[in-house]
Amino acid sequence: MSSPALLETPSAASNAAVWRHIFAGLSASLISIGLARFAYTPLIPSLIQAHWFSASDVVYLGAANLAGYLIGALIGRPLGSRVSNVHTLRGMKVLVTLAFLACAFPVSVGWFFAWRLLSGVAGGAIMVLVAATVLPHVPGDRKGLASGAVFLGLGLGIAASGTIVPLLLKFGLREAWIGLAVLSAVLTAASWTGWPTQDAPAAKPAGIDASGAAPVTSGVEINALYVEYALMAIGLVPTMVFLVDFIARGLGAGAHLGSLFWILYGVGAIFGPPVYGVFADRFGSRFALRVLVLVQAIAVAWLAVSSNHVVIGLLTVVIGTFPPGIVPLMLARVHEAAPGNAAKQNVIWSRVTTAFAAFQALAGYSYSAIFNGSGGNHRLLFVIGAAALVITLGVDFIAPLVSRQSRDQGAQAGAR
Repeated sequence: MSSPALLETPSAASNAAVWRHIFAGLSASLISIGLARFAYTPLIPSLIQAHWFSASDVVYLGAANLAGYLIGALIGRPLGSRVSNVHTLRGMKVLVTLAFLACAFPVSVGWFFAWRLLSGVAGGAIMVLVAATVLPHVPGDRKGLASGAVFLGLGLGIAASGTIVPLLLKFGLREAWIGLAVLSAVLTAASWTGWPTQDAPAAKPAGIDASGAAPVTSGVEINALYVEYALMAIGLVPTMVFLVDFIARGLGAGAHLGSLFWILYGVGAIFGPPVYGVFADRFGSRFALRVLVLVQAIAVAWLAVSSNHVVIGLLTVVIGTFPPGIVPLMLARVHEAAPGNAAKQNVIWSRVTTAFAAFQALAGYSYSAIFNGSGGNHRLLFVIGAAALVITLGVDFIAPLVSRQSRDQGAQAGAR
C-alpha cells in the first residue's frame, strides 16, 4: 500500500474537486481490495457446494489473488511512470470489473486462476498508486480525511462483501459474480472523472540538511520492520481466507451464518485504521504495535480452540481490525525509523510493502497446502497464524537489544 503521509503539500483544488478525488480513491480501494479480494471469502462454501471446483482447487484459487497482489505492488509504480498514475488506476478498476464478470463463467481452473490473479494485480497496483495520486491534490486540512478514506475503503469493501454477497447468492452463484461486476462497473464509472487531471510532481526529500544528513534508525531495526511486517502477513492470512469456511463447514453452521460472521469481520475492519492510529498517537507506535499484535495473537489463538458462536463473533470483530489497521501503524513505525527524511521513508515503505505482499502470497499457498494436507483442519491454520504473531513480538523486542549491542561494540572498537 502506498504511504499517504510521505507526500508533499497539495496543489490548490476546489472543494468539489477534493471530494471527487477522495471518492475516486475510496472507490478504488473498495473495488480492488475490499471486494476483489474479500468478496471471495464468503463465496468459498457456495463454490464448493455448487461443484464449480473441488475444495482443494477453491482454496488455491483464493491464493491466486494474493500472488497477483505481489505482482501489482511491484509493477504499479513503473506502470504509473510509463502511462501516468491516473490512466493506470482507471485501467486497473476496469480490469477488476472484467475479472468479476469472467469469474461468472467457470470455464476451467486455469481460466478462473488467471482472472483471480489479474484481480490481485489490479489491487496491488491500485494500492501502490492511489494515495500518491490523490493526496497531493488535497488541501492540508483534509489530508487526514483523504488518507483515512483510502484505508476505510478496505473495511467498507469487507463489510459490503458480507452483506451484498449473501443477497446476490439468493439469485445464484453466477448471478453473484455478475452482480459484483455491475457494482464494480458502477463505482468505476461514477469515479471516472474524479481523479486529478494530472499527476502531481514527484515529492522532494524533506528534513535533510545541506550535507544530506538525516537521523535514521539502525539497519538492524529497519531490517526488523521488514521481518515483522512479513510475519504479520503470515499471521492474518488464515482468518482472512478461511474464516467463513471455518464457520460454514468447519463448525457446520452453514454459509448464511458464515456470511454474518464476515459482516462482523467487516465491522472490525472499518474501525481498525482509526483505532490503531489513535492508539499509536497516544502511546507511540512501538508500544502500540506490541500491544495490538499481542491482542491479535490471543484472539487468533482463542479462535483456534473455541466453538462458542458468541465468543467467536467477538473475536471476529477484533481480528477484523488487524488487516487494515496495521497499515497506519506500520507507517508510523517507518516515520520513526527515518524522521524528517521523506526519501528514506519512501524507500523503507516500498520495501516493507513488498515484503508484506510477498509473504502474504507465500502464506496463501502454504496455508492452502497445509489445509489440504491436514484434511481441512482450520484450527491448525489459526494456531500457525497465532504463532507467527507471537514471533513478531519477539523480533520487535529483540531488535533494539541487538542494535544497542552493535552500537556498543562499535563504540568500543572506535575507542581502541
